[in-house]
Amino acid sequence: MAEHLTVTVDGFRLAYQVAGTSGDAPPVVLLHALGERAEDWALVRDALARDRRVYALDLRGHGLSGRPARYSVELMRDDVLGFLDALGLRRVDLVGHSLGGVVAYLVAAEQPHRIGRLVLEDAPAPLPRAAAAPVRPEGETDFDWAMVLAVRPELDRPDPAWLTALGRITARTLVIHGGPASHLAAASFDEIAARIPDARLITLPYGHLIHAAAPGEFTRTVTDFLAEDRAAEPGPAQAGFRHPRPVRPDEAGP
Repeated sequence: MAEHLTVTVDGFRLAYQVAGTSGDAPPVVLLHALGERAEDWALVRDALARDRRVYALDLRGHGLSGRPARYSVELMRDDVLGFLDALGLRRVDLVGHSLGGVVAYLVAAEQPHRIGRLVLEDAPAPLPRAAAAPVRPEGETDFDWAMVLAVRPELDRPDPAWLTALGRITARTLVIHGGPASHLAAASFDEIAARIPDARLITLPYGHLIHAAAPGEFTRTVTDFLAEDRAAEPGPAQAGFRHPRPVRPDEAGP
């Protein structure tokens, strides 16, 4: 069962879930899609947590994390790096879906030494795409609508520097496309796989929500990839991993 905790990064509250125990393998950090939250990863989180420590983060403006006045994809990238620093996680494996995948590859490009393995689930390449005005759902949401309005234009017209940055990623990378049922073009994933030096592309034909549509197959694929050829890589002790004291939600500030 996962613990639900919070940590403060630069005066800002980030909520996360953590499950599993540390072992020889590095911890795993899971980043959700736009409008989702850490709980979206529950089945994947619990499967991966059988033999490693797993953290699922609520990105800013999502779930139980803070809802500040400013939103951007790069701020989300910086939040993740601050989260790793706050918890003393020197080197991790990183898994991101859609928006979370974009944040993940920006993290891996910004500080390549922090990421051992990178998994990008149906995450678009940073290329211009046709823009569609987002439609606000009715009723209460688990996310800040102001965040959607700020982030969607960045995904539709990304900073050209993001594309160049893919070449700085040193992590072994698995790019997973959802196939013809995904709303994202196959060429987007070809571009990512071509730009990241140590990347390979596979297709799991379940559409955009691969880990929800086929959790068993997705988790087996990710688990096998994360475990490949790990013997020569440093474990948590060599990578400077330490266990911080977690902060429970009732101990945290706003």
